Amino acid sequence: MTRTVSQKMGIKENSRAIFVNSDIEACNNIELPSLDISTKLENEFDYIHLFVKHQSEFIDQFPILKPYLKSSGMLWVSWPKGGKLGTDLNIKTVIKLGYDYGLIESTCLSINDIWSGLKFTHPKKGKVYNNSYGKLNDERTTTR
Repeated sequence: MTRTVSQKMGIKENSRAIFVNSDIEACNNIELPSLDISTKLENEFDYIHLFVKHQSEFIDQFPILKPYLKSSGMLWVSWPKGGKLGTDLNIKTVIKLGYDYGLIESTCLSINDIWSGLKFTHPKKGKVYNNSYGKLNDERTTTR
Protein backbone atom coordinates (compact mmCIF):
# COMPACT_ATOMS: atom_id res chain seq x y z
CA MET A 1 0.00 0.00 0.00
CA THR A 2 1.34 3.43 -0.94
CA ARG A 3 1.57 5.95 1.86
CA THR A 4 0.31 9.50 1.36
CA VAL A 5 2.67 12.46 1.65
CA SER A 6 1.03 13.39 4.98
CA GLN A 7 1.72 9.90 6.33
CA LYS A 8 5.36 10.18 5.23
CA MET A 9 5.50 13.57 6.97
CA GLY A 10 4.13 12.10 10.20
CA ILE A 11 1.10 14.40 10.37
CA LYS A 12 -1.36 13.03 12.91
CA GLU A 13 -5.10 13.49 12.68
CA ASN A 14 -6.51 16.30 14.86
CA SER A 15 -3.07 17.91 15.28
CA ARG A 16 -3.10 21.64 15.94
CA ALA A 17 -1.64 23.20 12.82
CA ILE A 18 -0.91 26.45 11.05
CA PHE A 19 0.18 27.11 7.47
CA VAL A 20 2.19 30.16 6.41
CA ASN A 21 2.35 31.22 2.74
CA SER A 22 0.80 27.90 1.81
CA ASP A 23 0.64 26.71 -1.76
CA ILE A 24 -2.84 25.29 -2.42
CA GLU A 25 -1.68 22.70 -4.96
CA ALA A 26 1.09 21.50 -2.63
CA CYS A 27 -1.32 21.23 0.29
CA ASN A 28 -3.66 19.17 -1.90
CA ASN A 29 -0.73 16.88 -2.76
CA ILE A 30 -0.02 16.37 0.96
CA GLU A 31 -3.53 14.86 1.42
CA LEU A 32 -3.88 16.26 4.92
CA PRO A 33 -5.87 14.38 7.53
CA SER A 34 -8.48 16.19 9.59
CA LEU A 35 -6.59 18.94 11.49
CA ASP A 36 -7.32 21.70 13.96
CA ILE A 37 -6.07 24.50 11.67
CA SER A 38 -5.51 27.94 13.12
CA THR A 39 -5.13 31.21 11.26
CA LYS A 40 -3.50 33.00 14.21
CA LEU A 41 -0.19 32.48 15.95
CA GLU A 42 -1.33 31.74 19.49
CA ASN A 43 -0.52 28.93 21.89
CA GLU A 44 1.55 26.01 20.62
CA PHE A 45 1.28 23.88 17.50
CA ASP A 46 1.93 20.22 16.76
CA TYR A 47 2.51 20.99 13.09
CA ILE A 48 3.65 24.22 11.46
CA HIS A 49 4.21 24.40 7.71
CA LEU A 50 6.10 27.33 6.21
CA PHE A 51 6.32 27.77 2.44
CA VAL A 52 9.14 30.06 1.27
CA LYS A 53 10.74 30.95 -2.05
CA HIS A 54 13.61 33.09 -0.79
CA GLN A 55 16.10 33.10 2.08
CA SER A 56 14.77 36.49 3.16
CA GLU A 57 11.29 34.96 3.70
CA PHE A 58 12.82 32.12 5.72
CA ILE A 59 14.80 34.57 7.89
CA ASP A 60 11.71 36.76 8.41
CA GLN A 61 9.27 33.94 9.27
CA PHE A 62 11.16 31.03 10.85
CA PRO A 63 12.18 32.79 14.11
CA ILE A 64 8.62 34.09 14.52
CA LEU A 65 7.17 30.59 14.16
CA LYS A 66 9.69 28.67 16.26
CA PRO A 67 8.43 29.80 19.70
CA TYR A 68 4.97 28.43 18.83
CA LEU A 69 6.28 24.92 18.12
CA LYS A 70 5.49 22.36 20.83
CA SER A 71 8.51 20.60 22.25
CA SER A 72 7.27 17.45 20.49
CA GLY A 73 6.09 19.31 17.38
CA MET A 74 7.40 19.61 13.84
CA LEU A 75 8.01 22.67 11.72
CA TRP A 76 8.09 21.78 8.03
CA VAL A 77 9.74 24.17 5.60
CA SER A 78 8.91 23.84 1.92
CA TRP A 79 10.75 25.55 -0.92
CA PRO A 80 10.73 25.21 -4.71
CA LYS A 81 13.18 22.53 -5.78
CA GLY A 82 15.74 22.80 -8.54
CA GLY A 83 15.70 26.59 -8.65
CA LYS A 84 12.05 26.70 -9.74
CA LEU A 85 9.99 29.86 -9.15
CA GLY A 86 13.17 31.93 -8.92
CA THR A 87 14.14 30.49 -5.53
CA ASP A 88 17.54 31.08 -3.96
CA LEU A 89 17.03 28.12 -1.61
CA ASN A 90 18.33 24.57 -1.72
CA ILE A 91 18.51 21.81 0.88
CA LYS A 92 21.94 22.89 2.14
CA THR A 93 20.78 26.46 2.71
CA VAL A 94 17.52 25.39 4.37
CA ILE A 95 19.38 23.06 6.77
CA LYS A 96 21.93 25.77 7.62
CA LEU A 97 19.23 28.36 8.31
CA GLY A 98 17.22 25.95 10.47
CA TYR A 99 20.29 25.15 12.55
CA ASP A 100 21.10 28.87 12.79
CA TYR A 101 17.73 29.28 14.51
CA GLY A 102 18.15 26.31 16.83
CA LEU A 103 16.10 23.53 15.22
CA ILE A 104 17.44 20.33 13.69
CA GLU A 105 16.34 18.63 10.50
CA SER A 106 15.31 15.03 10.06
CA THR A 107 13.12 14.11 7.09
CA CYS A 108 13.26 15.54 3.57
CA LEU A 109 10.74 14.64 0.91
CA SER A 110 9.14 15.75 -2.31
CA ILE A 111 5.66 17.19 -1.91
CA ASN A 112 5.05 17.52 -5.65
CA ASP A 113 7.02 18.39 -8.79
CA ILE A 114 7.65 21.94 -7.52
CA TRP A 115 7.93 21.79 -3.72
CA SER A 116 10.36 19.97 -1.43
CA GLY A 117 9.78 19.73 2.31
CA LEU A 118 12.17 19.44 5.23
CA LYS A 119 11.09 18.59 8.78
CA PHE A 120 12.61 20.51 11.70
CA THR A 121 12.22 19.62 15.37
CA HIS A 122 13.64 20.82 18.66
CA PRO A 123 17.03 19.26 19.48
CA LYS A 124 17.11 16.70 22.26
CA LYS A 125 18.95 17.86 25.39
CA GLY A 126 22.40 16.38 25.69
CA LYS A 127 22.51 15.02 22.14
CA VAL A 128 25.31 16.20 19.86
CA TYR A 129 24.27 17.05 16.31
CA ASN A 130 26.92 16.86 13.62
CA ASN A 131 25.71 18.21 10.32
CA SER A 132 28.06 19.33 7.58
CA TYR A 133 25.58 22.02 6.48
CA GLY A 134 24.66 23.57 9.81
CA LYS A 135 25.75 24.10 13.39
CA LEU A 136 23.41 24.80 16.28
CA ASN A 137 23.73 28.35 17.51
CA ASP A 138 23.31 28.39 21.29
CA GLU A 139 22.08 31.99 21.29
CA ARG A 140 19.10 31.16 19.09
CA THR A 141 18.14 27.79 20.58
CA THR A 142 16.10 29.29 23.39
CA THR A 143 12.35 29.08 23.08
CA ARG A 144 9.68 31.63 23.89
